[in-house]
Amino acid sequence: MDRDEELLRGRVYGQDHDDPRPGPKPGRVYAELVGGPLDGLLLDVTGRTPEQRAAGAALETELGRYGAGGRSLYDPRPGDPSRLDWSGDTP
Repeated sequence: MDRDEELLRGRVYGQDHDDPRPGPKPGRVYAELVGGPLDGLLLDVTGRTPEQRAAGAALETELGRYGAGGRSLYDPRPGDPSRLDWSGDTP
C-alpha cells in the first residue's frame, strides 16, 4: 500500500466521530500524528506556512495526561514533514 492510499484510510483530528465521511478530503494536506494519545490521526495542515509547520502543534484532547482542557504536543519529524511526533502533554 502506498502512502497516499494509507492516508485515505485515516481519521482526521477534529472531525466529529459521527461524521459519515471522517477521512481526509481531496485537495487538503495532512500530517500523521505519531505516538501519544492521538496516535494514528491525521492533522489537516493545509494553508500552514513552513514556519507554522516547523512550530508543531498543541492539540486539545481529553485523552492526554491532563484530561479535559489538556493539550498534546506534536513536533515535526526531522526530514519527514508528513509526520508529527508526540513530545508530551500540557495542561
